[in-house]
Amino acid sequence: MAICCWLLAIPANSQEQAVPHPKVITRSTMVGIGGTNILDTYLSDEHFKGAGISFLSTVERQKESCRWSTLMEHEGNLSLCKSRNTQQELEGAYNFYWGKLYRWQLLDGALSLQAGGLVNASLGFIYNTSNGNNPAQARAHLNLMPTGIASYRFQLFNKTFVARYELALPLAGVCFSPNYGQSYYEIFNRGDYDHNAVATTFVTAPEWRNLLTLDAAITGKLTLRIGYLGNIQQMKVNNLRQHVWTHRFLIGITKRFSITPHAL
Repeated sequence: MAICCWLLAIPANSQEQAVPHPKVITRSTMVGIGGTNILDTYLSDEHFKGAGISFLSTVERQKESCRWSTLMEHEGNLSLCKSRNTQQELEGAYNFYWGKLYRWQLLDGALSLQAGGLVNASLGFIYNTSNGNNPAQARAHLNLMPTGIASYRFQLFNKTFVARYELALPLAGVCFSPNYGQSYYEIFNRGDYDHNAVATTFVTAPEWRNLLTLDAAITGKLTLRIGYLGNIQQMKVNNLRQHVWTHRFLIGITKRFSITPHAL
């Protein structure tokens, strides 16, 4: 009799263990405008200042039973800047961020702290409209970035608000760069390699990317999000210096929903 009860309990326990946990997805889409500052000594020794526009898409996935979450961010920028002698530079870049974060819940769930790392892959360009020889500079890098996020949920005027701050700093990576005095014709047409794939660290390529947002609930699942995105990128390799500083004031919407996978 005991053996029969045990055999009958096995399927029940298996079915209970097979019940999947819901996956919570937070998706945000934002656009922003603001200032840009560019220096690239391969193209010019001048500083260029202007304005630009950015697009930022963020997706975070987490299972309710797990403290780990997956974060993905797509960021696109386009800027037009001028120097003091009226030269112009057009700058554009696409950044993809992917990583894992571990979460701690404090203050009865009002405060959330996350820590982990992101892999950042970036492609971009800087185009100087006045240069006849070597008018453009390609930008490409791959970075490992330790990341921290703090979120605080509070009530104000009978509305729910969430303040969120995200900070990412570079640890190590690799980038593409021509060498001092080397032309793109030498690199791509003649195949003359001259230390063009360069290992970078937080010393040779420091970066400070910070995202500050405030969410205000509109409906149960839809939220208005406003914020600021600042990305300070600098690099000194192959006797060349480059920086691209962008400051963007953002507005967009955030949607939070759950998905329950089918049990096997």
